[in-house]
Amino acid sequence: MFEGCGTAIVTPFQQDLRLDEMGLRALVRRQIEAGIHFLVPCGTTGESPTLTHAEHLRVVEITLEEAKGKVPVMAGCGGYSTKEVCDLARELEAMGADGLLSVTPYYNKPTQEGLYQHYRVMAEATRLPIVVYSVQGRTGVNVEPLTLKRLAGIDNIVGVKEASGNISQMASVLYHVPADFAVLSGDDSITIPLIALGGRGVISVASNEIPGPMSQIARMALDGDFAGARALQRLYFPLMEVNFVESNPGPVKWAMARMGLLEPVWRLPLVPPSAASREKIDAVLEQCGLLAIGDSVVAH
Repeated sequence: MFEGCGTAIVTPFQQDLRLDEMGLRALVRRQIEAGIHFLVPCGTTGESPTLTHAEHLRVVEITLEEAKGKVPVMAGCGGYSTKEVCDLARELEAMGADGLLSVTPYYNKPTQEGLYQHYRVMAEATRLPIVVYSVQGRTGVNVEPLTLKRLAGIDNIVGVKEASGNISQMASVLYHVPADFAVLSGDDSITIPLIALGGRGVISVASNEIPGPMSQIARMALDGDFAGARALQRLYFPLMEVNFVESNPGPVKWAMARMGLLEPVWRLPLVPPSAASREKIDAVLEQCGLLAIGDSVVAH
């Protein structure tokens, strides 16, 4: 179900910081029309820690309404508290989500046994397929390959978003888990090498801006057309890189505003990219032919 390119979709806000429901619907429709393989609302790229509980559910609900079964929806469902994550998982299952992306508990830096028990209890709380999200650079804890091997033995834990940036670790994960366990890249620029090792795709930030090309890169690589995938990667690598010139999703939302796709609004503690970063982003958008001509944006 979760193969190819899935978009960790941003959450658009209005100037008064309220959820931009119409804007979100437009973004989801744009993704589907461009051929995206699945959607991931309310991940951390969607600023989920700043959403209220009701807003979190509403974002997923809107995404499901617009997806209409055309593409699977893997809803964000992670956090510090195992009980709260389980409660949210039950609600998302009742809403009709197709799967869950669950980032590791952060700050308290659980042991590998703690991580295993956290996901085991979560898996007991829902029948939905769960994709573990391992991103040590953000959470302070790494899900090690042998822990993923254990987790893969639980029926509804079906994959991992591997965002360590460590190709050797990714190779180790792929060695230890079963062939039907979906190993997905958490970094756009590593999609091709991970698929070459046996990975199944990417949960992407850049596909917010370029859903068609990112879907093509993943599909070409999965089909063995690495020359075609590399050619597209070369074209859009500057965009993949500049999306992280500051903390995500600051740059990608600025870029999308410059493309005329949303209002440039973030919720604190995120702030607009600096003037120097905005210049770099604009230059890359122009280089890639993505800059909307004549649009003026004001950062909030």
